[in-house]
Amino acid sequence: MAEPLAYFWDRAGDLLDHEAITKGTMMGFPCLRTHGDFFASMEPKTGDLVVKLSADRVLELIAEGVGHEFRPAGRRFKEWVLVTGRDDRVWEELLVESLNFVDRSKGR
Repeated sequence: MAEPLAYFWDRAGDLLDHEAITKGTMMGFPCLRTHGDFFASMEPKTGDLVVKLSADRVLELIAEGVGHEFRPAGRRFKEWVLVTGRDDRVWEELLVESLNFVDRSKGR
């Protein structure tokens, strides 16, 4: 199995073909940006996926057992969800969903 960082970039591979999507860092975590706005990251210690979605969608994923609250330094981020485990399909779907959420919320 790929190392966590390689796995994250592999799942993001097709998205990085788009001109508006770039690699970066967020709070020291590797991340993806669309037009400069964060939409996905990876918790480097655990290799878990972190994506930005509507607060309602975050709660839905938590209720389904797919996600967990994202609480860096103890503070809960309502529009971010932490996804444990490595499921290619889940990661790729959530990356696209997150990208679409951020672009829609910015009127793109």
